Amino acid sequence: MKIVEIFRSLQGEGKNQGKPCLFIRLAGCNLKCRWCDTPASQSRGREMSLDTIVKQVWRINPPYVCVTGGEPLLQADELELLLSFLKKRGTEIDIETNGTVDFTRFQPYASICMDVKCPSSGEVSDLSLLTLIRPKDSVKFVVNDEADCRYAQEAMTAHAIAGGVFFSPVSGSDYQPIINFVLASSLPVRFQIQLHKILGVP
Repeated sequence: MKIVEIFRSLQGEGKNQGKPCLFIRLAGCNLKCRWCDTPASQSRGREMSLDTIVKQVWRINPPYVCVTGGEPLLQADELELLLSFLKKRGTEIDIETNGTVDFTRFQPYASICMDVKCPSSGEVSDLSLLTLIRPKDSVKFVVNDEADCRYAQEAMTAHAIAGGVFFSPVSGSDYQPIINFVLASSLPVRFQIQLHKILGVP
């Protein structure tokens, strides 16, 4: 597998925010978002055998693992083998995906967090995937302005979402218009700032 890094930190976002976590960041992405906060993961990475990855994970023995990227689902076959090992171990698993690849193959192993690309990103997610989100999964709209918020509102209206929904402002954006939109719209969402950036941890 092409790996960017394996590291321990606090989960900075989503339903498990604040929880100690082992992150496995896979290399490669099929998008180039304007506000990507991990541009190194778009292409750079090193080859690691599945056995090497598993041994490194077992040394840490984490109860909770987040597989992220890049876009981790691009390495589907090897990823499924890794998830199978983790699942047999009883590890809680989250997968963060950009919403361009069907994730149903991986739902038996993990909770999915679909990161929907709003207009400010310059990219587009497959909104039809929103109907595949289960109650244990979640959806994150990374929003930069009110136009992004309106796009998210339209997506939520057009597609029933069974899991939790988060509005996460782009780092450095003006939070107040986004907060005002959330309050005025009464959407069933949670406004959430990225905790790891506030704390200055990876």
